[in-house]
Amino acid sequence: MYKRIILIIIVVLTMVFVYVSIYNKPHINIEKSTANISIKSSDLLNDFTVDETKANEKYLDKIIQVEGIISEISLDKEGRRIIALEGEDLLGNVTCYLSNEKNKTNERLKRGQSIIIKGICTGYLMDVVLVRCIIINT
Repeated sequence: MYKRIILIIIVVLTMVFVYVSIYNKPHINIEKSTANISIKSSDLLNDFTVDETKANEKYLDKIIQVEGIISEISLDKEGRRIIALEGEDLLGNVTCYLSNEKNKTNERLKRGQSIIIKGICTGYLMDVVLVRCIIINT
């Protein structure tokens, strides 16, 4: 009986420790980090369209530097800027969510402009999604 209680306590404490460790894990500084991969937005979108599983293995959770043409600029509910980069087909984009600290500094961006953005790839949902992005060059 006591062995079960001790085992349950150990399991619960281990789970709490793992949760706290993951929750408090420091974020990667995208601006100071080197990109794992540099690619054009159309090529990135094409890789996910052709073989999503293979593209996930190659790009998921990696810092990606993407060059492309701005097709849309919008704001999310919290007022963060979202930049969509054109792909070759009309159905998808590379959607880049700017990091909070870089959000306000780029008010002069416009559609049709060539841009280089760096961020973390989180996957593909009709669009390739990059988060915590910073603008490298406009």
